[in-house]
Amino acid sequence: MKHLWPWLLALVSGVCMAVTFPPFEFDGLAWFALAPLAAAVWFSPDTGRLRWLRLLGLGYTCGLAFFLIVFFWITEVTLPGWLLLGMYLAIYPALWALFAGTVGRPRETGGDLSIWTNSFNNLRLACRCAAAWVGLEWVRGTLFTGFGWNQLGVSQWQNVSIIQIADFAGVGGVTFLIVLMNLIVVMTVKRFSLEAGRGRLRPHYDFTITLALVALAFLYGTSKFRESDDGQVPLRVAAVQANIPQYQKWDAEFEQHIVETYRRLTDNAIALQPDLLVWPEAATPFPLMQHEGVQREVAGILEQLKAGFLLGTLNRLAVGDFNAAVLLHANGQYQVYHKMHLVPFGEYVPLRDVFPLFAWAVGDQVPSDFDAGEEPVVMETKPRPVPMTVDFPPFPKWSALFPELKAERDPVRLAPLICFEDTVGEVVRQFSGRGAQLLVTLTNDGWFRESAGSRQHLSNAIFSAVMTKLPLVRAANTGVTCFIDARGRVLQQLQSEKGSTFIEGVLFGEISVPASPRRTFYTTYGDLFSIACLIAALLSIRTCWLEPLRRHTTEN
Repeated sequence: MKHLWPWLLALVSGVCMAVTFPPFEFDGLAWFALAPLAAAVWFSPDTGRLRWLRLLGLGYTCGLAFFLIVFFWITEVTLPGWLLLGMYLAIYPALWALFAGTVGRPRETGGDLSIWTNSFNNLRLACRCAAAWVGLEWVRGTLFTGFGWNQLGVSQWQNVSIIQIADFAGVGGVTFLIVLMNLIVVMTVKRFSLEAGRGRLRPHYDFTITLALVALAFLYGTSKFRESDDGQVPLRVAAVQANIPQYQKWDAEFEQHIVETYRRLTDNAIALQPDLLVWPEAATPFPLMQHEGVQREVAGILEQLKAGFLLGTLNRLAVGDFNAAVLLHANGQYQVYHKMHLVPFGEYVPLRDVFPLFAWAVGDQVPSDFDAGEEPVVMETKPRPVPMTVDFPPFPKWSALFPELKAERDPVRLAPLICFEDTVGEVVRQFSGRGAQLLVTLTNDGWFRESAGSRQHLSNAIFSAVMTKLPLVRAANTGVTCFIDARGRVLQQLQSEKGSTFIEGVLFGEISVPASPRRTFYTTYGDLFSIACLIAALLSIRTCWLEPLRRHTTEN
């Protein structure tokens, strides 16, 4: 057991972190889930020169357990891909364990354990290790186009007060607090055991400061809910969820069935007189811009709708094949956005020709690669007449007396996000920086059937609303179609009486859109906090390496 317990603790950490995410959602456990790994890294028996390898192994064990459990829904598409992804992503916790066990470990000299009773030293090292975890998560979400889902902070997606700090620190700010709490808990337990053995218990400020930081984050979040929502524009939205199984979407035998399903649901939506009608990602069985039959069908809808119609479709051009969003108006005008951030192993296979193993892992699910769009396109809804409650002559002086009664409302600027772009902060902030007032996600989570994939997608996407302080409308082919306010609260959700979101239907409601959105710190500077954490961790490595050399020089 002397050599086995560290590995068991690493495994426990991985499992505990995994169950904080959907479908389990024990989010409170996140504040203690990393503690077993930290204890294993700091207190496991020293193995001499092979200690670095042991540390990597402990972190890798934790990471492998975490990612294989939390991303098990990928097996709905590919088993080899699930294994390869888990094996790759586990490298990041492994690197963190190596960092925490070397640069982030208190320097004990001559067997003296009193270093653990130094509050300043504990807080310094805990912050250093928390910064390293945040920095590595940022790298994971950036390197090779990145797959940053389920950062540790995302586990708190339903804790809407705590996550408000994301509007300046991103998800990394929430993660930092969680990791800091985990490490200070371990240090506090260690310090308590040492002082209890010596009969000298005394208060320490490292744990107090950590609790104070969490409390300040909570108070900051609650203050956001007390802010006034002046200058809000109401927008009536109807989001259609057709619930088309993935095996039917591109099968010629089901083309007519798909068209009839969308038409039937859309007729129901039009009867509600929305200002904006939304279909999900790749809704049309043929590319809209290149197929006359689909164009006629859409034209018939527009003639009845007399409002903006946003839908997802494929766009095959001479310059490439694109996953697109198109906003159509009854007067024939339209805007097109080509998805910028493609899903690796979903919309393209990285290094397809260089490493055939990658293409083999996804099988025939990705026979060819999509091309990426070059820039965000902020779309505008067409102005629509507002119902009048008072009849008055059409003279300017009357309009001045009744400023709230106007013939047309200003168009609303939309950010069309496709698939998991609503989980990529860098993409969302580009739209927000260009004046978007409303985030609209068009997605198809049918690939993963009735698994936890769609709910994890939602939990990650909520942070886009919080970071930009913009409301979010999500229209899914199947999964979670919902309306989210600018503070990350789910206002409405399409679901059955039994609570299932895997149904067909129309979600209709009125969204409050900010007339003049205020740019958040995150919108302006992006993941500055996470990048600063990464730089701080790298600088601490340099300092740690130079310290023995400096000490040796001083002694001589």
